[in-house]
Amino acid sequence: MTRAGPTERSRYPRLVTITTRWMDNDVYGHVNNVVHYSFFDTAVNRTLIDSGALDIHHGEVIGLVVETRCNYFEPIAFPQTVHAGLRVEHVGRSSVRYEVALFVEQSERAAAVGHFVHVYVDRATRRPVPLPPRLLAALAPLQTPAP
Repeated sequence: MTRAGPTERSRYPRLVTITTRWMDNDVYGHVNNVVHYSFFDTAVNRTLIDSGALDIHHGEVIGLVVETRCNYFEPIAFPQTVHAGLRVEHVGRSSVRYEVALFVEQSERAAAVGHFVHVYVDRATRRPVPLPPRLLAALAPLQTPAP
């Protein structure tokens, strides 16, 4: 399998700013790999909340993470600002695959790139449901052609 390289900032229609925290660094002096996944989660959910497509407290439909992956290219460390680039790679009947890239400060090349798959389910039954119209509307501007 060929590993993809870092991508460019211009590929992502949405950027979410995330400030690293002291506790994000590990003993090697960089943000620990598991924190990258937290950044992915923050970027996706912040975008959905801001667009009105996700009500984390009272919404009938919620997204559950069923798959995630990350390729690391450069270290991130405290104190740095991270810009999480977000685009939608695929929209299914009840699922969405997001691509997320992490850019340090003003860098044009990603320090890390991964994906994040949500399956949208009924909050009470946890059974998959079709993507609601409000969510589809929020995803539309994030859909970009594959490179």
